[in-house]
Amino acid sequence: MLQSDQYCDIRKPDEAGRLALTWASRCGHDKTVETLLDWGADVNLQGGDHGNALYIASEWGHEKVVEVLLERGADVDAPGANDDTALYAASWTGHEKIAELLLNNRADVNSRGKHYGSALNSAARYGEERVAKLLLDRGASPNLK
Repeated sequence: MLQSDQYCDIRKPDEAGRLALTWASRCGHDKTVETLLDWGADVNLQGGDHGNALYIASEWGHEKVVEVLLERGADVDAPGANDDTALYAASWTGHEKIAELLLNNRADVNSRGKHYGSALNSAARYGEERVAKLLLDRGASPNLK
């Protein structure tokens, strides 16, 4: 447990470049995420191979963590791993509820990533039909490369 008289730099990455906040987000520890943010962790700080906390929580399907991060001011369109967004991550992994949550928080439905283009392209590539339909219903262009 962190105590106010102890010092640790929660913005300092581990040897792989990952931050405490990205680890907690990847593992779905919403209470730990809240604690780290309470102690000054930067909700949008990039670190490690997954970029930022919102991206990794979206990729791994941790809806509660995504909610916490968005409530605490996470940039919904911030680039994560390979300059892809959290919506892209939720789309290719089939996390429909997270994709909807991101869209409800004004994620750009037509943002493009490096690997497979748009979130719709990534959902289609991995056969995530429900996510693809959600994206189309929210205005995704079926012709975007």
